[in-house]
Amino acid sequence: MSTTICQVMGFIVSSLGVAGCIVSTAMDMWSTQDLYDNPVTAVFQYQGLWRSCVRQSSGFTECRPYFTILGLPAMFQAVRALMIVGIVLGILGLLVCIFALKCIRIGSMEDSAKANMTLTSGIMFIVAGLCAITGVSVFANMLVTNFWMSTANMYQGMGIQNVQNRYTFGSALFVGWVAGGLALVGGIMMCLACRGLIPEESRYKAVSYNASGRNISYRTGPYKVGSGYEPETKTRKGAGYEEAARSEDGRRSYPSKYDYV
Repeated sequence: MSTTICQVMGFIVSSLGVAGCIVSTAMDMWSTQDLYDNPVTAVFQYQGLWRSCVRQSSGFTECRPYFTILGLPAMFQAVRALMIVGIVLGILGLLVCIFALKCIRIGSMEDSAKANMTLTSGIMFIVAGLCAITGVSVFANMLVTNFWMSTANMYQGMGIQNVQNRYTFGSALFVGWVAGGLALVGGIMMCLACRGLIPEESRYKAVSYNASGRNISYRTGPYKVGSGYEPETKTRKGAGYEEAARSEDGRRSYPSKYDYV
Protein backbone atom coordinates (compact mmCIF):
# COMPACT_ATOMS: atom_id res chain seq x y z
CA MET A 1 0.00 0.00 0.00
CA SER A 2 2.83 2.38 0.85
CA THR A 3 4.49 1.63 -2.48
CA THR A 4 1.33 2.55 -4.38
CA ILE A 5 0.93 5.79 -2.41
CA CYS A 6 4.57 6.75 -3.00
CA GLN A 7 4.23 6.00 -6.70
CA VAL A 8 0.99 7.98 -7.10
CA MET A 9 2.34 10.93 -5.12
CA GLY A 10 5.50 10.91 -7.21
CA PHE A 11 3.41 10.94 -10.37
CA ILE A 12 1.30 13.89 -9.13
CA VAL A 13 4.29 15.93 -7.96
CA SER A 14 6.18 15.26 -11.18
CA SER A 15 3.13 16.25 -13.24
CA LEU A 16 2.97 19.57 -11.40
CA GLY A 17 6.68 20.07 -12.02
CA VAL A 18 6.45 19.36 -15.74
CA ALA A 19 3.41 21.64 -16.06
CA GLY A 20 5.31 24.37 -14.22
CA CYS A 21 8.26 24.01 -16.60
CA ILE A 22 5.93 24.45 -19.59
CA VAL A 23 4.29 27.51 -18.05
CA SER A 24 7.64 29.03 -17.10
CA THR A 25 9.04 28.55 -20.60
CA ALA A 26 6.00 30.15 -22.20
CA MET A 27 5.91 33.16 -19.84
CA ASP A 28 7.19 36.53 -21.00
CA MET A 29 8.41 37.82 -17.64
CA TRP A 30 11.81 36.24 -17.39
CA SER A 31 13.36 39.65 -16.90
CA THR A 32 11.48 42.81 -15.89
CA GLN A 33 12.58 46.40 -15.94
CA ASP A 34 13.93 47.68 -12.65
CA LEU A 35 11.89 50.76 -11.71
CA TYR A 36 14.02 51.71 -8.72
CA ASP A 37 15.64 55.13 -9.22
CA ASN A 38 14.22 55.28 -12.75
CA PRO A 39 12.60 58.60 -13.70
CA VAL A 40 10.73 57.11 -16.66
CA THR A 41 7.76 55.15 -15.32
CA ALA A 42 5.29 55.62 -18.16
CA VAL A 43 6.71 52.60 -20.01
CA PHE A 44 7.37 49.21 -18.47
CA GLN A 45 9.47 46.66 -20.35
CA TYR A 46 9.86 42.95 -19.77
CA GLN A 47 11.39 40.12 -21.74
CA GLY A 48 10.95 36.37 -22.11
CA LEU A 49 12.64 33.56 -23.94
CA TRP A 50 10.67 34.12 -27.12
CA ARG A 51 9.67 37.78 -27.26
CA SER A 52 10.03 41.17 -25.58
CA CYS A 53 7.07 43.29 -24.50
CA VAL A 54 6.38 46.92 -23.67
CA ARG A 55 3.47 48.00 -21.50
CA GLN A 56 2.45 51.60 -21.37
CA SER A 57 0.78 53.44 -18.52
CA SER A 58 -2.49 53.49 -20.49
CA GLY A 59 -2.62 49.67 -20.27
CA PHE A 60 -1.69 49.00 -23.87
CA THR A 61 0.82 46.18 -24.27
CA GLU A 62 2.85 45.43 -27.37
CA CYS A 63 5.01 42.35 -27.77
CA ARG A 64 7.57 41.64 -30.43
CA PRO A 65 9.08 38.18 -31.00
CA TYR A 66 12.76 37.63 -31.59
CA PHE A 67 13.15 37.35 -35.35
CA THR A 68 16.69 36.05 -35.13
CA ILE A 69 18.42 33.03 -33.70
CA LEU A 70 22.06 33.63 -34.50
CA GLY A 71 21.86 37.19 -33.22
CA LEU A 72 20.95 36.09 -29.69
CA PRO A 73 23.63 35.44 -27.06
CA ALA A 74 24.93 31.90 -26.75
CA MET A 75 23.90 31.63 -23.11
CA PHE A 76 20.40 32.75 -24.01
CA GLN A 77 20.12 29.96 -26.59
CA ALA A 78 21.52 27.48 -24.06
CA VAL A 79 18.74 28.40 -21.63
CA ARG A 80 16.18 27.77 -24.35
CA ALA A 81 17.70 24.38 -25.11
CA LEU A 82 17.77 23.35 -21.44
CA MET A 83 14.13 24.24 -20.91
CA ILE A 84 13.03 22.40 -24.05
CA VAL A 85 15.02 19.29 -23.12
CA GLY A 86 13.51 19.37 -19.63
CA ILE A 87 9.98 19.62 -21.03
CA VAL A 88 10.51 16.77 -23.52
CA LEU A 89 12.00 14.47 -20.88
CA GLY A 90 9.21 15.35 -18.46
CA ILE A 91 6.48 14.53 -20.97
CA LEU A 92 8.14 11.22 -21.89
CA GLY A 93 8.49 10.42 -18.21
CA LEU A 94 4.78 11.06 -17.66
CA LEU A 95 3.84 8.72 -20.51
CA VAL A 96 6.06 5.96 -19.13
CA CYS A 97 4.85 6.56 -15.59
CA ILE A 98 1.19 6.18 -16.55
CA PHE A 99 1.78 2.62 -17.76
CA ALA A 100 3.99 1.88 -14.75
CA LEU A 101 1.40 2.74 -12.10
CA LYS A 102 0.66 -0.24 -9.89
CA CYS A 103 -3.02 0.67 -9.64
CA ILE A 104 -3.39 0.31 -13.42
CA ARG A 105 -3.28 -3.24 -14.76
CA ILE A 106 -2.44 -3.61 -18.45
CA GLY A 107 -2.69 -7.16 -19.74
CA SER A 108 -0.35 -9.59 -18.00
CA MET A 109 2.41 -7.12 -17.20
CA GLU A 110 4.59 -8.35 -14.36
CA ASP A 111 5.68 -6.30 -11.39
CA SER A 112 9.31 -6.50 -12.47
CA ALA A 113 8.45 -4.74 -15.75
CA LYS A 114 6.51 -2.07 -13.84
CA ALA A 115 9.50 -1.62 -11.54
CA ASN A 116 11.82 -1.00 -14.49
CA MET A 117 9.39 1.46 -16.04
CA THR A 118 8.99 3.27 -12.72
CA LEU A 119 12.75 3.61 -12.36
CA THR A 120 13.05 4.88 -15.95
CA SER A 121 10.38 7.52 -15.44
CA GLY A 122 11.96 8.59 -12.15
CA ILE A 123 15.33 9.14 -13.81
CA MET A 124 13.63 11.15 -16.58
CA PHE A 125 11.93 13.37 -14.01
CA ILE A 126 15.18 13.94 -12.15
CA VAL A 127 17.03 14.93 -15.33
CA ALA A 128 14.12 17.17 -16.39
CA GLY A 129 14.15 18.94 -13.02
CA LEU A 130 17.90 19.45 -13.17
CA CYS A 131 17.62 20.90 -16.69
CA ALA A 132 14.94 23.37 -15.58
CA ILE A 133 16.85 24.45 -12.48
CA THR A 134 20.07 24.82 -14.46
CA GLY A 135 18.43 26.85 -17.23
CA VAL A 136 16.72 29.24 -14.82
CA SER A 137 19.90 29.63 -12.76
CA VAL A 138 21.98 30.44 -15.86
CA PHE A 139 19.48 33.10 -16.92
CA ALA A 140 19.47 34.54 -13.40
CA ASN A 141 23.26 34.74 -13.45
CA MET A 142 23.09 36.63 -16.74
CA LEU A 143 20.63 39.11 -15.20
CA VAL A 144 22.81 39.69 -12.16
CA THR A 145 25.88 40.31 -14.30
CA ASN A 146 24.09 42.72 -16.62
CA PHE A 147 22.44 44.50 -13.68
CA TRP A 148 25.71 45.39 -11.98
CA MET A 149 27.35 46.32 -15.26
CA SER A 150 24.45 48.67 -16.04
CA THR A 151 24.63 50.13 -12.54
CA ALA A 152 28.33 50.85 -12.95
CA ASN A 153 27.70 52.55 -16.30
CA MET A 154 24.90 54.67 -14.90
CA TYR A 155 27.02 56.37 -12.25
CA GLN A 156 30.33 56.67 -14.03
CA GLY A 157 31.90 60.02 -14.92
CA MET A 158 31.54 63.27 -12.93
CA GLY A 159 28.64 61.99 -10.85
CA ILE A 160 26.24 62.45 -13.76
CA GLN A 161 23.52 59.80 -13.83
CA ASN A 162 22.81 58.29 -17.22
CA VAL A 163 19.36 56.94 -17.94
CA GLN A 164 19.76 53.25 -18.72
CA ASN A 165 17.37 50.34 -18.40
CA ARG A 166 18.22 47.69 -15.84
CA TYR A 167 16.47 44.34 -15.65
CA THR A 168 15.83 42.21 -12.61
CA PHE A 169 14.26 38.84 -11.86
CA GLY A 170 10.86 38.16 -13.36
CA SER A 171 8.11 35.92 -12.09
CA ALA A 172 8.96 33.21 -14.62
CA LEU A 173 12.27 32.53 -12.88
CA PHE A 174 10.59 31.69 -9.59
CA VAL A 175 8.04 29.51 -11.36
CA GLY A 176 10.89 27.67 -13.08
CA TRP A 177 12.79 27.11 -9.83
CA VAL A 178 9.72 25.72 -8.08
CA ALA A 179 8.78 23.56 -11.07
CA GLY A 180 12.28 22.12 -11.34
CA GLY A 181 12.29 21.31 -7.64
CA LEU A 182 8.91 19.55 -7.89
CA ALA A 183 10.08 17.48 -10.85
CA LEU A 184 13.23 16.54 -8.96
CA VAL A 185 11.33 15.49 -5.82
CA GLY A 186 8.80 13.54 -7.89
CA GLY A 187 11.59 11.67 -9.67
CA ILE A 188 13.17 10.71 -6.35
CA MET A 189 9.83 9.42 -5.08
CA MET A 190 9.42 7.31 -8.21
CA CYS A 191 12.87 5.79 -7.72
CA LEU A 192 12.00 4.95 -4.11
CA ALA A 193 8.73 3.35 -5.21
CA CYS A 194 10.67 1.15 -7.61
CA ARG A 195 12.16 -0.83 -4.72
CA GLY A 196 8.73 -1.83 -3.48
CA LEU A 197 7.68 -3.15 -6.87
CA ILE A 198 10.55 -5.64 -7.18
CA PRO A 199 9.29 -9.17 -6.41
CA GLU A 200 10.72 -10.84 -3.32
CA GLU A 201 12.00 -13.92 -5.18
CA SER A 202 14.10 -11.77 -7.51
CA ARG A 203 15.39 -9.60 -4.71
CA TYR A 204 16.92 -12.45 -2.70
CA LYS A 205 18.25 -15.39 -4.66
CA ALA A 206 19.64 -18.25 -2.57
CA VAL A 207 22.68 -20.05 -3.95
CA SER A 208 23.62 -23.51 -2.65
CA TYR A 209 27.18 -24.71 -2.75
CA ASN A 210 27.99 -28.44 -2.70
CA ALA A 211 31.33 -29.30 -1.20
CA SER A 212 33.42 -31.52 -3.47
CA GLY A 213 36.45 -33.59 -2.69
CA ARG A 214 37.16 -35.23 0.61
CA ASN A 215 34.52 -35.36 3.30
CA ILE A 216 35.89 -33.99 6.51
CA SER A 217 34.02 -34.90 9.67
CA TYR A 218 34.37 -32.81 12.81
CA ARG A 219 33.74 -34.27 16.24
CA THR A 220 33.41 -32.72 19.65
CA GLY A 221 36.13 -34.87 21.08
CA PRO A 222 39.78 -34.82 20.11
CA TYR A 223 40.44 -33.49 16.64
CA LYS A 224 40.40 -36.42 14.27
CA VAL A 225 40.14 -36.02 10.53
CA GLY A 226 38.66 -38.76 8.47
CA SER A 227 39.54 -38.77 4.80
CA GLY A 228 36.74 -41.13 3.83
CA TYR A 229 39.05 -43.43 1.89
CA GLU A 230 40.34 -45.64 4.77
CA PRO A 231 38.61 -49.00 5.22
CA GLU A 232 36.18 -49.03 8.07
CA THR A 233 37.20 -51.35 10.91
CA LYS A 234 34.16 -52.67 12.70
CA THR A 235 34.77 -53.81 16.23
CA ARG A 236 31.58 -55.40 17.39
CA LYS A 237 31.26 -56.96 20.74
CA GLY A 238 28.56 -59.46 21.46
CA ALA A 239 27.79 -62.52 23.50
CA GLY A 240 29.77 -64.71 21.09
CA TYR A 241 32.96 -62.80 21.88
CA GLU A 242 32.52 -62.62 25.62
CA GLU A 243 31.86 -66.34 26.06
CA ALA A 244 33.79 -68.55 23.71
CA ALA A 245 32.15 -71.85 22.81
CA ARG A 246 34.24 -74.88 23.41
CA SER A 247 34.23 -77.90 21.21
CA GLU A 248 33.89 -81.52 22.36
CA ASP A 249 37.66 -82.09 22.45
CA GLY A 250 38.10 -79.15 24.82
CA ARG A 251 39.56 -76.69 22.34
CA ARG A 252 38.38 -73.06 22.27
CA SER A 253 36.31 -72.19 19.21
CA TYR A 254 35.32 -68.69 18.05
CA PRO A 255 32.03 -67.79 16.43
CA SER A 256 32.03 -67.46 12.68
CA LYS A 257 30.63 -64.64 10.68
CA TYR A 258 27.54 -66.65 9.79
CA ASP A 259 26.43 -66.73 13.43
CA TYR A 260 25.45 -63.02 13.27
CA VAL A 261 23.36 -63.15 10.19
